[in-house]
Amino acid sequence: MEFFTSLLNSMPGAVAQGLIWGIMAIGVYITYRVLDIADLTVDGSLGTGGAVCVVLVLNGVPVGVALLAATLAGMLAGMVTGLFHTVCGIPAILSGILTQLALYSINLRIMGTGTGGGKANLPISVDKYNLLISARYVREAALNNPLLTLVIFCVIVIAVLYWFFGTELGCSLRATGANQNMARAQGINTSFAKVLGLMISNGLVALSGGLLAQYQGFSDINMGRGAIVIGLAAVIIGEVIFSKIFRNFALKLTAAVIGAIIYYMVMTFVLRLGLSTDDLKLLTALVVAIFLTVPYWKSRYFTKPSVKKGGKTNA
Repeated sequence: MEFFTSLLNSMPGAVAQGLIWGIMAIGVYITYRVLDIADLTVDGSLGTGGAVCVVLVLNGVPVGVALLAATLAGMLAGMVTGLFHTVCGIPAILSGILTQLALYSINLRIMGTGTGGGKANLPISVDKYNLLISARYVREAALNNPLLTLVIFCVIVIAVLYWFFGTELGCSLRATGANQNMARAQGINTSFAKVLGLMISNGLVALSGGLLAQYQGFSDINMGRGAIVIGLAAVIIGEVIFSKIFRNFALKLTAAVIGAIIYYMVMTFVLRLGLSTDDLKLLTALVVAIFLTVPYWKSRYFTKPSVKKGGKTNA
């Protein structure tokens, strides 16, 4: 009974983290599914968003402006990756790795602003600063509960992206990811579309980093490590569970957020069972591998072959 009580008490925190990482998962969805690019910049841009947000708030900048600055910093990181890929001709995955590597030093510099050197960890207290969200209030039935704020953030992000990808510019991004050659033949500047898509993706990731830093009360140089795997886990979980139901683009983005919530609920459950936190990365890798395997096995072993005229079958 004590186990279930403890598990129930920890669920609001798991949902809150799922909503925060769900915004990051939407960013991963844009590159992974819309642009068909494997972007590893997110491991660095998440930390950049957290570092920029915390440093600005500590220096008296309003938290809303700090989040906007964090988003713009993430977009700048995405632009660097995009230019590496489109202008320098570096493969997309290597471009992301290069930017991610550079962001490690940049994030240290950002968090060391005003101290003369890099800092690996920068705390921020909800008692001293007017933060939007904090883990302290996650179980309170009040307006300062972060769950309400995070749901509003997710709804706004999904609504704005749904509108944007319905515009001509947004459609050009989708066309670039679907078929670059055809998009280029239609007069679309595919290089610009890739850079813009990477900027939007990493802007969302950095926004998530800014919210995460506020929620947990600190920015850390390693807070983005393994973020791409968590983002992929959320996207894949959402697709596997809701692909038959959610056909609309906005609902597909919502599925990524729900996937992140499910991921953190599963992680919380497993930790309550006694799994060591040292094994979390291993568990994450296994979860992603399982959910990536399910669609393959389903199509290979559980899909009936189609019957053509004349008695021939299509596997």
